[in-house]
Amino acid sequence: MLLRILALLVGSALAYGVFARDFQAGDISIQHAWSRPTAEGMSMGVGYLTLTNRGKTPDTLLSVSSPVAESVEIHETRMVDGMARMRPRADLTLAPGSTVKLEPNGIHLMLVGLRSPLKAGGTLPLTLEFRGAGRITIEARVETPATP
Repeated sequence: MLLRILALLVGSALAYGVFARDFQAGDISIQHAWSRPTAEGMSMGVGYLTLTNRGKTPDTLLSVSSPVAESVEIHETRMVDGMARMRPRADLTLAPGSTVKLEPNGIHLMLVGLRSPLKAGGTLPLTLEFRGAGRITIEARVETPATP
């Protein structure tokens, strides 16, 4: 019985480590970085994550890059006259104490010129450059989103 409980605890700890996707750059906390799988031949992909500024001053995400894409752009989807419009943003400012979710149908990362498909279960390296917190390279999981 004790061995079973120990195995369960170790398994839970390993699973948490595999699925935990938290990173820290200065006062900026980066959680649950993920992307969707892409089909063979698709040249565009997306990236999502949550950014929290735990500091006392604003910070700005200036740029994002990845070795698997020619470029990565910060985009925002907004409804305009009943139509969804996607537009690039130059940067993304995080107020002190704020949390910004990059998510479907909102602010997100657009991977342009994918060099190879993103496959479920894989990872996507992203380098984020912040004005104050500096540069950090993270790994986003490539996941098939759950359907409601």
